Amino acid sequence: MSDPLQQNSQFTVLIVDDDDEIRYSLGRVLGSRGYRIDAASSGEEGIEKVRAGAAPDLIFMDIRMGGITGLETLQHMRSLDSNLQIILMTAFGTAQTAIEAMKFGAYDYVMKPFDPEKVLSLASSAIDAARDLKAVTRSSKKVNSEDYKEGIVGNSAAMQEVFKVIGQVAASDATVLVTGESGTGKELIASCIYQHSLRSGGPFTAVNCAAIPENLIESELFGHEKGSFTGATSQRIGKFEQCDRGTIFLDEIGDMALATQTKILRVLQDGEIQRVGGSETIKVDVRVIAATNKDLETMVREREFREDLYYRLNVFRIRVPALVERVEDVPDIVDFMLQKLVKEKKAKATRLSDEAMATLMQYPWPGNVRELGNVVYHSAVVAQGDVILVKDLPGTLLADGSSSTSEVAPGEVPRPTSSSSERAIPSPDSLIGAASPMMPANSLADSFDHIYETVKDQEGKRILSFIERQLIQRAVADTGGNQARAAEILGITRNTLKKRLDEYASEENQS
Repeated sequence: MSDPLQQNSQFTVLIVDDDDEIRYSLGRVLGSRGYRIDAASSGEEGIEKVRAGAAPDLIFMDIRMGGITGLETLQHMRSLDSNLQIILMTAFGTAQTAIEAMKFGAYDYVMKPFDPEKVLSLASSAIDAARDLKAVTRSSKKVNSEDYKEGIVGNSAAMQEVFKVIGQVAASDATVLVTGESGTGKELIASCIYQHSLRSGGPFTAVNCAAIPENLIESELFGHEKGSFTGATSQRIGKFEQCDRGTIFLDEIGDMALATQTKILRVLQDGEIQRVGGSETIKVDVRVIAATNKDLETMVREREFREDLYYRLNVFRIRVPALVERVEDVPDIVDFMLQKLVKEKKAKATRLSDEAMATLMQYPWPGNVRELGNVVYHSAVVAQGDVILVKDLPGTLLADGSSSTSEVAPGEVPRPTSSSSERAIPSPDSLIGAASPMMPANSLADSFDHIYETVKDQEGKRILSFIERQLIQRAVADTGGNQARAAEILGITRNTLKKRLDEYASEENQS
């Protein structure tokens, strides 16, 4: 394994402080880990060093200095290079200081007198962030303006099938049932059908059937006459009348009461409604698109959903795939979301580092595109420059490094897996460091027997930690010290890998 001191010698740390003693002591601490040290005694001198073109990999800077303040210097520096990693130092920690520091894009801040271990830990993580920024490659645009207008992004085979069905059904008046997990974008599909239909010049209304109380949904959909129930002080026109010659989208139709289902069936069969409390039959010309995340077939069998209504709705069916089924679409979806946030002036970040994108690609997305949207918004707001790094992602997406078994620890990113018959299991020799090809799953029992018997009698050896260490060191060696690639192979984040390598190095120094 490569020498950490030699690795750190590639990186320059600039210390900006008007206190000679701070510059000297901080320089010694950082220099002890191999970092190249540069120094400036004022904010103005620090700005000149950055302006000269040889931007440091990391800057430690005091907030209170003679001349311009650290916060002012921070803003000047980041106007020259928005990706600078700057850690502020202060002896006066206040809420205002913390808020201002992060608002203007500081990587972090430390209190004086500083803790050397805290400084070294922050320096290491900030250098990692700087390295990630240098490796950023922005995906080429695959999404065209029409996709942005529709709000549906995806070039995967699964989404191409969805688009084909939309194209087939859009120009007709056929009823469409859209199914899929919550958060997959079923309303966007309905809107896309409407936009490409012959009714696109008419009204479009979306109704969430699950969000309206059962005693009010009939009034919402069909309207009511004055005095038809307590509180009905005037006549109300319902959504179906409002959508005459247009399209109505009934979301979460699986949550609709049986009594209301009967009236929906009448609309689909006869094109007629009656307002609540009224006797007049009103003709309406409305196309119905319905959606649900429930299993309507099971509900029909259990008499929780009308069978005749199910068949009326299920003329054309579009299943929207879960995000984990089309993970290759994640980069384009993220790009679309970031451009939208920038256009709406809600964030400045326009791209992700390679490691951050890899983390998103590995996550199983139980909340689908809706969850991805929340993650992108959170990360874009937190990001200190125009690039989102791993540290900017919500903690729920990141592994905590506490698990070395197949179980997923709290906060760990579980990875989608194939069936057990498709998995390959490392041979026992490969687990203890010798080169060996992959072996099939039917040798699993023999493999673990061999490993267990080999390790259990070695004094002081804990089997799981021993195997984990061998795997990590093997992956790092196999990739020529490329920690990002090794972490990808192992299925952990680079921060977790680095933490483990630091632990092993510390153990070796103590032995």
